Amino acid sequence: MKGQRIGYVRVSTFDQNVDRQLEGQSLDRVFTDKASGKDVNRPQLDAMLTFAREGDTVVVHSMDRLARNLDDLRKLVQSRA
Repeated sequence: MKGQRIGYVRVSTFDQNVDRQLEGQSLDRVFTDKASGKDVNRPQLDAMLTFAREGDTVVVHSMDRLARNLDDLRKLVQSRA
């Protein structure tokens, strides 16, 4: 079974352009948060993690859009394993 390609976009301010982060990617669904990287309340990240299933691929522009630092990224991955 082939999984879906899911995009996650985070911008720090409401006036930043969200389109350029995943430009040219073929995605089945995109989740977007407009919040500072310091903000742990990212409802669309939580929604994306709930939506994603085994076999899906999550696409992000860069790791700093997903997590503040390596420790945050590890916690995120470990909490979903």
